[in-house]
Amino acid sequence: MSEQQDYPIPPATFEFLIISLKMQSEMQLGLVHFGEEKDRPKPDFKVARHSIDLLAMLQEKTKGNLAMDEQRLLDNALTELRFRYVQAMEASGKKTIEETPVVETPVVETPVAETEEQH
Repeated sequence: MSEQQDYPIPPATFEFLIISLKMQSEMQLGLVHFGEEKDRPKPDFKVARHSIDLLAMLQEKTKGNLAMDEQRLLDNALTELRFRYVQAMEASGKKTIEETPVVETPVVETPVAETEEQH
């Protein structure tokens, strides 16, 4: 039996959670790989999309409750990952993005200001 090595574990922070999910997504997209190039795994777009969706869910659920640096980290991670997801899809030759949800923007009607004098 080998002795278990004792190494420091980073503190459980919101920043570490975001960075961990971002790194997972990058690995799933094939952007980060350890080892020889010939052993690089193919991107798993379905799993990468799930990891990105997890970050988006965190963004929605924590809206208004984060410090400025936490919000910026989350926003930047999502922007970068979404961009890199599309790039990886295009590079792989896929024609469509799988399981892309349709996000409907609610229509807010603004009342038209009445003119001072109506004829």
